Amino acid sequence: MHSSEQIEMALKRALRHCESPATPPGLRAAIRHAVFPGGARLRPHLCLSVAAACGADTQLDAQADVAAAIELMHCGSLVHDDLPCFDDAAVRRGRPSVHSAFGEELAVLTGDALIVLAFEVIAGARLSPVLVPRLVRCIARGVGAGGGLVAGQAWESEQSVGLRTYHKAKTGALFEAGARAGALVSGAGASLTESWGKFGARLGEAYQVADDLRDTLDDETSLGKPVGQDMAHDRPNACLTLGIDGALERLRALLDQAIESMPSCARPEQVIDWVEGFGARLYPRAVRVHGPSANGKPIADLRA
Repeated sequence: MHSSEQIEMALKRALRHCESPATPPGLRAAIRHAVFPGGARLRPHLCLSVAAACGADTQLDAQADVAAAIELMHCGSLVHDDLPCFDDAAVRRGRPSVHSAFGEELAVLTGDALIVLAFEVIAGARLSPVLVPRLVRCIARGVGAGGGLVAGQAWESEQSVGLRTYHKAKTGALFEAGARAGALVSGAGASLTESWGKFGARLGEAYQVADDLRDTLDDETSLGKPVGQDMAHDRPNACLTLGIDGALERLRALLDQAIESMPSCARPEQVIDWVEGFGARLYPRAVRVHGPSANGKPIADLRA
């Protein structure tokens, strides 16, 4: 079964926890609206790609559940990110954001519910009892106040913050958690898991730089959400700090650093395939740039 199908099936399994009569109908609908149809599912795909690269070929449903938990965290963060107190974004993924469709109160509760649901999914996954607390900690670090998503959101309320500090928390931390979780479910040791975490963190930073470029250069139709948000809300943005050319160079450098930090593994092609697709989608439509490279080589050449 393709990883995309595994992820979607795992997300559907997860949402069954919210489909009982005990869940108010409005909340149930808002949760489904926040998760389906999804975006590119980059973070769960990264998780499964790392697991496969490390040789994990059993307990595929459990691996998919872990990947789905990471996506639930991401979806919850988007719901909160769009709220009037933050971006006040009326559109997400090309359709009304949750607060636009269901109201602000249900949007707050939907984001909260998705975060809690992610941990419920991890707790119920058919994994080794030893592994569950490690995964809980891994994902909690990716979303928590100590450098995770919550910290990234909170930095927007501070008078100043370094661009990289903001990027690492706002986006890099959950990519790092996805890569770490993939290594953990494969049975990788602490050192290898740490290396995969660095790999994921660099990819996450690259994604945020690309998001800054798209926010500056693309339009709402191609992006599926409002543009110009960083300037409107006076937030750190790679284009504003580094200029367009500087942001593009930073994006290339982060992709190179990610490839350089990728540890040896049983099936590197599993991750290289994912990085190829990831890199190809990063550049905004307004910029005509060839695909990213690593040490002067096309990514595909690194398979050997």
